Amino acid sequence: MTANAVLSPVPPSRPESASGVSATVRLIRESYAAVEPYADDVARFFYGMLFSLAPKTRELFPANMEVQRSRLLRALVHTVQMIDRPDDLVPFLRQLGRDHRKFGVIASHYEATGTALLAAIKRYAGPVWTDEVELAWAEAYTMMATTMHNAAEADENPAWWNARVVEHQRLSWDLAVVRVQPHQPVPYRAGQYVSVEVPQRPRLWRYLTPANAPSEDGTLEFHIRSVHGGWVSRSVVGHTQVGDTWRVGPPMGRMGVDRENGRDVLMIAGGTGLAPMRAMLDELAQYGTNPRVHLFLGGRTIEDLYELDNLRYLAMSNPWLTVVPVVESGPARQGTEHGTLAEVVTRYGAWSERDVMVCGSPAMIRATVSRMLVAGTPLDRIRYDPFTLD
Repeated sequence: MTANAVLSPVPPSRPESASGVSATVRLIRESYAAVEPYADDVARFFYGMLFSLAPKTRELFPANMEVQRSRLLRALVHTVQMIDRPDDLVPFLRQLGRDHRKFGVIASHYEATGTALLAAIKRYAGPVWTDEVELAWAEAYTMMATTMHNAAEADENPAWWNARVVEHQRLSWDLAVVRVQPHQPVPYRAGQYVSVEVPQRPRLWRYLTPANAPSEDGTLEFHIRSVHGGWVSRSVVGHTQVGDTWRVGPPMGRMGVDRENGRDVLMIAGGTGLAPMRAMLDELAQYGTNPRVHLFLGGRTIEDLYELDNLRYLAMSNPWLTVVPVVESGPARQGTEHGTLAEVVTRYGAWSERDVMVCGSPAMIRATVSRMLVAGTPLDRIRYDPFTLD
């Protein structure tokens, strides 16, 4: 189970079931379903085992492990969901491997991680865990580790970029816009996200999405809302100072507008989930001809739609863009839809001919994607990123 093993980029093919799902994928999903109710315990056991097997790895993580444990689970769930979709899974793992360079991860850490992961799943899987299940997980993890390690080894970019805070604009008590100037341009695409580390919270890396397309001076603009229990977001909103030095990790994510495939676009953004959509619109505005873009922007109240005036101005000068504000509560206003994003978007239909991008809280993404699938939206047309919450 070492990261240096030479493997195919997807788990070995075994006989398929009547549903077309391979035995390896079925075993992994069924065993994960058995341990999912004990997710928090699985994460605690995993990290305890990892730090026992490789004590130096403890130095790579913050003192408070609560958020880190939830991040592991999200990565696991995302991988399990994509295990039979190598065209999506492999690019995700390559990006994850490049991103982990900032932690100082080395080859031996992958082996310890795999041992700890299988031990944690085995402990809570109960009678579901068999030799065949163990082999399926070992094969899948080795593929994951190999893909991540090889991508990290091949990356010639820095492990992170230093960036100076040049502006901190507080829009409300819980919302701020921060602009940073990297010492070297970060090679991201509009719609991608990056991890950041701020001086007030060392080793607590958090994923944020630039709200602007790449610019000539390399400036990155971030929209940050303070969330309950969010150590980093609350620190950024309340305590960031001009002149602070942030560290910015490698870009990740596959959201982006394909201007060549001929399909129109549906964007669904909740709160500061607007950031990647704003970056993609910023990029599209540079062209004269674009696919039609329908943006649903949601919040609890109209005050949460902090960019609405700017977006309406952008739509006035770009006829390919339609902006629909959505609020869950408050008085009715002309031109504003009422309800959750999941309710309002599907009220308009299935959007089956469009490329769909969703960004917001995990709960909002789950609700919206689930409702769209029921309405008839093809799953392979929907994109969302797994790491967007503090």
